[in-house]
Order: sequence, then C-alpha cells, then structure tokens
Amino acid sequence: MNRQATIITITVNGERREVPEGGSVRRLLEHLGVRGDRVAIEMNRHIVHKRDWDATQVVPDAQVEIVEFVGGG
Repeated sequence: MNRQATIITITVNGERREVPEGGSVRRLLEHLGVRGDRVAIEMNRHIVHKRDWDATQVVPDAQVEIVEFVGGG
C-alpha cells in the first residue's frame, strides 16, 4: 500500500509554502534545508524555543518566521 503524504500550506517569511503535514518545527527546517544552529523561529507570533522544536507541530495556515543570524562586523 503506497500512502501519499498529506500536504499543508503555511507561510514562511511571507511566502506561501506547501509542506508535509504532521511535521515538527525541526522537521520543517530540515525540509527547507535550513541549518538550525543559527536561527530563531516564530510561529503564529510566538517564539518557539529550540528546546521545543521537536514537540511543536506545524499546523495548516501557520505563519512562520525564520530569522538567520549572520556574523560579521
């Protein structure tokens, strides 16, 4: 039996994206190819602490902001 993954639509940094349903914040970062060591995540106007990335599910129509920190001067 070949089961298709359900796709949901969310907004990431102002851009509509289709992602697999049932994923955590950490899985979303992996799906998007974003390294998690230098980012901050906000979902639906709430900061998601790194310790909560595995437990926090990305839901349909979520508004996600990913801020990447860059070094330099």
